[in-house]
Amino acid sequence: MIYGIDQLKPIPPIATGVQPTQNDGNGESFGDTLSSFIGGVNKMQLQAGEKTELFATGRIQDIHEVMAAVEEASVSMAMLLEIRKKALEGYQELMRTPV
Repeated sequence: MIYGIDQLKPIPPIATGVQPTQNDGNGESFGDTLSSFIGGVNKMQLQAGEKTELFATGRIQDIHEVMAAVEEASVSMAMLLEIRKKALEGYQELMRTPV
């Protein structure tokens, strides 16, 4: 037996805001979080489309408001695509792991 190993205490988890892998009823699961993010991206895309249409018909005069909505929707879509890409890469790596 290594001297003092029985006196070691477990290191507490770092508070990163990441949910545990098992949903213990204390928070959202990864799937719920991802679904909510996808819903938010969809909402931003729809709002950007509406603002673009309103600008084209002359009901909105502020081009900056329209461009900000379009850019926000574009960045959120790019982020969603990167998340999808990383999830697929992780899945493929997992499938290559020998059992």
